[in-house]
Amino acid sequence: MNIRLHKNATTTPARRAYIQASDKPVRMLAEELGVSEDTVRRWKHRDSVEDRSHTAHRLQTTLNREQEALVLVLRRSLGLTLDDLVTVTREFIHPKASRSGLHRLLKRHGISRPSPEITDKISRKRFKDYLPGYMHIDIKYLPKMADEDVRRYLFVAIDRATRWVFVRVYNDKSAASARNFLEALHARTAIKIEKILTDNGKEFTDRLFGGRAREATGQHEFDQLCHALGIEHRLTEPRTPQTNGMVERFNGRIADILRTHHFQSGEELEATLLRYVWLYNHQLPQKALDYQTPMQSMKNYHDEHPECFVKKPRNLPVRD
Repeated sequence: MNIRLHKNATTTPARRAYIQASDKPVRMLAEELGVSEDTVRRWKHRDSVEDRSHTAHRLQTTLNREQEALVLVLRRSLGLTLDDLVTVTREFIHPKASRSGLHRLLKRHGISRPSPEITDKISRKRFKDYLPGYMHIDIKYLPKMADEDVRRYLFVAIDRATRWVFVRVYNDKSAASARNFLEALHARTAIKIEKILTDNGKEFTDRLFGGRAREATGQHEFDQLCHALGIEHRLTEPRTPQTNGMVERFNGRIADILRTHHFQSGEELEATLLRYVWLYNHQLPQKALDYQTPMQSMKNYHDEHPECFVKKPRNLPVRD
């Protein structure tokens, strides 16, 4: 009979059978066989001489089934690294989730290593290297909440070098809103903005007229503010959104948040987006930044190229 014994077993099948058949007292059998009394009692009351499985009947996990399912969705849809997944899970799902626990979860479901599909999704052509000061700006449409009369728009700016992100929510996507966003960005960021790249939307330029491209007149209020601030305003070619792909990728992250969360109000939606941006800037290391956060990258650039900044970068407190 082929029986597999536990590596720490102190008895053999023959001794176990002897214990079960013997009428001797427990203490006497323990002394005779050189084992503990607990071991003798354990085998006295069993019908077999085989080791039972030592696998726990119920896994001791921090996350419940619904939370585990959400983590798996984030892994499969966003292709987050384990470290990013830990940070997002602790922030939005369960504050006590451990890195080892999430790794075991991914391993149980066979996705502890990125699949070729995820690898292809997150492997993109890298942008040309720039110093801080080249901002990409775009607009993300937000879903209309039950307590809102109109849909709102998320203005997004991201620095090409540091990946630092700044966002604001507006009730429209007019030129006035675009101008206000640039004013807020200029006042908030520590980076000296040299260039801005936008698409050809009417809120940013008057380049398109009657469906045809023409030279921007420079009279658009967004262009006028750029000129007043000493910023070069660049435009993508019409119908080439990939040119502004850096901010488009971040908008993809926002889209995943909108798809995986249920919001009760516009205020809750805005608060979640602002909190995620803080998390992105201060807590999520990025491979493109040598596994640093955007804020860490900004500080490093400030030490090496202080001329690219108008003030010293500082950590901002988390939004409640």
